Amino acid sequence: MTAYVIAESHYVDNPEVRSYRELAKASILQHGGRFLARGALPEALEGDWRETNRMVVIEFPDLARAKEWYHSPEYTAARATRSDLAGRRMLFVDGYRGE
Repeated sequence: MTAYVIAESHYVDNPEVRSYRELAKASILQHGGRFLARGALPEALEGDWRETNRMVVIEFPDLARAKEWYHSPEYTAARATRSDLAGRRMLFVDGYRGE
C-alpha cells in the first residue's frame, strides 16, 4: 500500500540547506520515492500555519520503503549536513486502502 512522508519545517535558504535538499532528493529517488509537494506554503483553511514554515509530501510504494529510505546511509548523510532539524516535524502515514 502506498505510504506518505509529510514533513513541516521552518523555511531557510542557505548553502547547508541547499546541500541537504540535493542529497535528500537523490536519496528519495534512489529508494523509490517521489515528491508530491516540495517546499510548499500551504493555505490553512482551518487551524494555523506559520508563514515561515513549508511542507513536503513524499510518496513511497509502501511504508517499509519509506522507513528503509529514512534509515538509509544516503538519507543519514543528508541529515548530517543540517544543524537545524530539531524543530522539524516528520510523519509517516499509510495511504487509503479504499475499504
